[in-house]
Amino acid sequence: MISIDRLDSELLKRLDSNARAGVADLAAQLGISRNTVLARLQRLEKRGVLQKFRPVVDLEAAGIPVQAFVGLELDQRQLRNVVIALSQIPEVLEVTTQAGREDLLVRVASATLQELQAAAARMVDIPGVRHTNTTLTVSTPLPYRVQPLLDHLTRDLGWGRSTPLPD
Repeated sequence: MISIDRLDSELLKRLDSNARAGVADLAAQLGISRNTVLARLQRLEKRGVLQKFRPVVDLEAAGIPVQAFVGLELDQRQLRNVVIALSQIPEVLEVTTQAGREDLLVRVASATLQELQAAAARMVDIPGVRHTNTTLTVSTPLPYRVQPLLDHLTRDLGWGRSTPLPD
């Protein structure tokens, strides 16, 4: 069951477009009180829906144009140790577990192809890694997003007090 309503979704949409927006600005945009905005933000943080406020870094603009996804097939008994070792590689941006032939999907970035190759070589050398498969990213025509999904899932859930809030 979804734990947010339409007002939460609209609040998150405003924060996604401008994370620096103040409580008063958000309240004015949404036509609600500052206290309601503050209470909603606190509830979203407490439940772990809204986890962090951080800048979105354009890696290419920062001089880091090479990005790739590396699939790792593991000895699954080594999963924890492999993840710890991956966290020590600066080029590793994110690690997710997955079902299928490869156990982990590792997002990496580097300034050059040679640096990417060196990072991939370090991954192969981690005890417990059986096989790697690297796919270079050419472009990102649709960057990571959640708002369309939130809008879709909350479209019939009401706005604020018009429907009871889920606990």
